[in-house]
Amino acid sequence: MPLLHKARLAWHCWQAKEPLKVFYQSLSPVLSKPVAEAPLMALDLEMTGLEPGCDQILSIGVVPINKGRLELSGARHKLVSIAGSVGQSATIHGIMDRHLEQGALAPEQLLPWLLRQSQGRILLMHHAPLDCAFLSRLCQQAYGTKLHLPVIDTLLLEKTRLQRQQEVLPSGSLRLGACRSRYHLPPYSAHNALTDALACGELFLAQSCDAAKEPVADFLSWV
Repeated sequence: MPLLHKARLAWHCWQAKEPLKVFYQSLSPVLSKPVAEAPLMALDLEMTGLEPGCDQILSIGVVPINKGRLELSGARHKLVSIAGSVGQSATIHGIMDRHLEQGALAPEQLLPWLLRQSQGRILLMHHAPLDCAFLSRLCQQAYGTKLHLPVIDTLLLEKTRLQRQQEVLPSGSLRLGACRSRYHLPPYSAHNALTDALACGELFLAQSCDAAKEPVADFLSWV
């Protein structure tokens, strides 16, 4: 399994430009590590909506995971400036137009910042295809190519686990809070990028606690 991931990563690395190429190269050694030893980066985005073609990223939260431990000293939260107003989406995430007036990253700064923060780390998300679709749009604009990544998706892992148990999946059962509750993790307020990244990281540590020696490649999916 690691060899297949490495071959696919090498192909995308060959096609990529800097700094994306450097980031891809930094992931290759990680693919052979046991999951408990693999450097990870839990990530979450808040957006103005759910459509990558027209909505915009408002904030990003990241929390590194080293040897099965969340490193809160390395946690980072950044606001991202947008064109126009946040509109009615503010009722969900609480980010107002005035919050983006000072100190926010420009959209073109977001992906280079994330690549630097996450170099040598597998990205970890809950419902990775959504967040990665927004990041891929930025990648296309900046580097002329879509973003192709091996990631860990806690939603997909939980869905697979429940389906193997032949459980019916009612609406909302794969939301982050609902997944956490099945592992007796405490409830957190949702829709803050940093809090959700932390919640995702904790969920994965619970999901993988009985598989510490399994290769991280067994947990990966591609987006």
